[in-house]
Amino acid sequence: MPRFNPYTLQMQITRMFEQGQSFFATTKVQDWLRERNEDPTAYDILFHQRPAPPGSGLVMVIDVELRRKDGQPVDEWLQQEVNRQS
Repeated sequence: MPRFNPYTLQMQITRMFEQGQSFFATTKVQDWLRERNEDPTAYDILFHQRPAPPGSGLVMVIDVELRRKDGQPVDEWLQQEVNRQS
């Protein structure tokens, strides 16, 4: 059974970047993909910084972009889930 984590992946990744631990962000996304029965070696993982929404209490938010290495499109559901905010 997967571990329950009250924090979204996007929130965890954003915190890693804020705390200077961005080196571990790729590993975190790879673990997240494994939990969803996806092969992390089939994806390139890119991070994009953008301003946080007003009232969120954050300065920036990190969006995760998944790209398949074989050129096929990434499942839209998977891409939305990786950046889910709540």
